[in-house]
Amino acid sequence: MNRDVAASKVIGRDAEATRRRLLDAATREFAAYGIAGSRVDRIAADARSNKAQIYHYYGSKDGLFDAVFDAMCRETVDAVPIDADDLPEYAGRLHDSYVERPWVQRLATWYRLERAGSGALLPVVLDSNAAKIRAVAEAQEAGRLTTRFPPAELLGLVLHLSGFWSSNVPEYDAVVPGGAGDSAAHRREVVVTAVAALLHD
Repeated sequence: MNRDVAASKVIGRDAEATRRRLLDAATREFAAYGIAGSRVDRIAADARSNKAQIYHYYGSKDGLFDAVFDAMCRETVDAVPIDADDLPEYAGRLHDSYVERPWVQRLATWYRLERAGSGALLPVVLDSNAAKIRAVAEAQEAGRLTTRFPPAELLGLVLHLSGFWSSNVPEYDAVVPGGAGDSAAHRREVVVTAVAALLHD
């Protein structure tokens, strides 16, 4: 291997490591402050980088948020594939992923607040939702799932129930028996049982 090739590989690895650090730092910043409240200089400092690299790799703060949100969606789709033949357990696994990755629901909330009505729809989310709706529709057509709800509505109910505990306000948690400290196993069971109840005609 000649020196130019070796140097090119090192540069490529360094660039990829820098992008990864920027995405990780931006995930923390956007989850905490949203798009408007986030600061590019804080992200750069947290990533041990500089603002010029953010603009070089992502074009703008909005472009960086899009990259963060796209990566988060892809990771969730890959980690928790839908199982239309066992929607209660699918919801349970989604719930687990929100517990393990609490920034996901925060990023989704900021996305809804700051991007609603913008007209810019992310292909990864559209494609993922379309594939899930097809899976539900096929299971319904084969008689393996209730037809009580249309495929898109059933999927929406499952998705919302999976995020039930992670989307509540503290005041709700305070009045639930056991409060916010209620057991993780119980919270998961509520999600799974609620989705199972949807499937009874």
